[in-house]
Order: sequence, then structure tokens, then C-alpha cells
Amino acid sequence: MPERTGAVTLENTPLPSHFTDTAHLEDFMSLPTQATIDELATLDGDIIILGVAGKMGVTLARLIKRAAPDKRVIGVARFSEEGSEEHLSSFGIDTIVCDLLDPDAVAALPKVPNVIYMAGLKFDFRGREGFLWAMNTYVPSLVAQHYRDSRIVALSTIHVYPWSDSRRGGVTEENLPLARPGEYANSVVGRERIFQYFSEINNTPGRLVRFVYAIDMRYGVFQEVANWVLNEIPIPLETGNVNVMWQGDAINHFARLLTRCETPATPLNVGGPETVSVRYLAEAFGREFGKEPIFEGTESESSLTVNCDRAATELGNPIVPINVMIRWVAHWVRNGGETYGKPSKFQVRTGVF
Repeated sequence: MPERTGAVTLENTPLPSHFTDTAHLEDFMSLPTQATIDELATLDGDIIILGVAGKMGVTLARLIKRAAPDKRVIGVARFSEEGSEEHLSSFGIDTIVCDLLDPDAVAALPKVPNVIYMAGLKFDFRGREGFLWAMNTYVPSLVAQHYRDSRIVALSTIHVYPWSDSRRGGVTEENLPLARPGEYANSVVGRERIFQYFSEINNTPGRLVRFVYAIDMRYGVFQEVANWVLNEIPIPLETGNVNVMWQGDAINHFARLLTRCETPATPLNVGGPETVSVRYLAEAFGREFGKEPIFEGTESESSLTVNCDRAATELGNPIVPINVMIRWVAHWVRNGGETYGKPSKFQVRTGVF
């Protein structure tokens, strides 16, 4: 497949020294790689993204439209936040307002060959555990049946895995999902099993993306640690290592997985090639801010870390390195950049987020 000439890609765009504002950040984050452009060109039909209004969906939809401008890209969500639907539409994305818990509304969604599923619930479910399980298992069953003749890339999480010793390289896809304590992790194992079940009985190609912590200026492990260092808040060390990945690299990988779906659906750990020490990260931000980090506790032998070698083999390593992300986040936090106010809670070990 010949390259689309003149395309602006992540590879041929210089890495900025910092981001001036949210518009600058989202414009850079939604740059496709040449591999994304080339591979989406081989894909038949249009693309629908379910749960598009979340933290990663908007830039993913915009990236896909930039990579494949001749395809119809459809974003589906409740769009409860004012202006979110119009923001997405401004990039040429068709939008559909839909409550995915409503079976009639799901049945009315357009049938397209390519589906990326990003809906789900993680935080603030105490007292509404039934809603958590409905979002993470019932909705996938509706989607899997409606799109039985499509290919489905479904976002999952590394929380399906148990804690492991990061010194041993992290858990691989061969490790069976064994959720840790907490209803969220168990419900996501249920989400995976639902997609696998319908993939098998309906011969629906799919991939289950066990994704690590995304790095964006507005949320994520780096933003949290940087904020703690800047504001002299003690940094918990018990969860001493984390897997991370620049969100722009991650969404390129999500899009490319549409060309790598398997029957029945198979899991893939998607993340950077190395784990990052929380202590190292805090000390790096300390140098950026001219502050001495305050630490609390000591590193446990176990962390929620995964091995992403298979994804590196299939998709290559990320383009944006750790040191650049540190510099970007430090500048953003130092200058009071916008945040989502939705911490990853990577340090939480009870499974209750």
C-alpha cells in the first residue's frame, strides 16, 4: 500500500518543547503515525467509537479521521458535558447521542465493519455496584451481539491481572486474568469474558486491549506525581513501579489493532517497553521544580506491572520517550495547566477506586 504523500505524521513532526494550551496538546496528540495511515487504508468500511466522550476517545476519533479522511468516523456517547458533541463534530466526526444501557438505542446504531469499544466505569461506584457491573458486562453483551458481523477492538485494563514482582518483567498475556480485590477489576474480567464468548460463538474477530496508564498533561501518573512534588505532598512509594505510555502513541496502536483482530478475541498488553520507578519519577520532577520530593513508605516487592513485548513485536515501540513526557508534564503543572481532576489512583492497592 503506497504512503499517502504529504501527510503530517507523528514521525515527521518535531516534538514540541512544551504545550501552550489544550488546543495545542490535542492537536499534537491526535497526530497519526505513517503506519496508522497505511494500515487504515487497507481496512474496509467505516469506523465507530463507542464511549467516545471519555479521556481518550476524542483524540482517538480525531486521529482516525486525520489518518483516514475518506472514511466515516462515528462517535457515540451520552455527551453529557456541554459542548463535547460540538467539539468532536468540529473535526469532521459524526456524532450519535446514545445511552448504551438502552438495548433499543444500541439496536438503532449503524452497522459498520469496524468498532472500537471504550465505554465502561471505574471510579465512584460505591453504592451503585449494580451500575458498575451493568456498564462493564451488560453493555458489552449488547454491543457484541449488535456488531457480531464487525471486528471489535475493546479497551480493557491491566487491572485484570494480579500484583506481580516487576523485577521479573511483569505479567504476560499467558497469565490468566485473576482480578485483585475490588469489584471494578472483577467486573472488567467479566467484560473481557463477555466479548470473548460472543466472539467465539459468532466468529467475530476482536482484540482485548489490556492498556497501561496513559500519559496526558491533564491526568495520569506523571501529572499526579508532578503535582505532589510541586506542592510538597508526600509521595506514596508502596506501589513503586508503573507501566505508562504517551496517549498519542497509545491511540495510534488502538487504531492499528483494527487490522489485527483475531477469532476468538485475544488479549494484548499495550504499553511502553519499560516500567518506571515512582521514586525516579519524583526525583526527576524535583530537579525540574528545584524541590526535594517527600516520600512516604517504601517500595513493596509487588506492583501492577505487565510485559508489553508482544505489542512491541506487533506494533513497534512508542515514539515519545519517558524523559520528554517528564519535561512536558513539568511545564504543564508548573504553569497551572488544565486538569481533569480524575486521578488514576495508581497507588491504591485495595481495588476500590
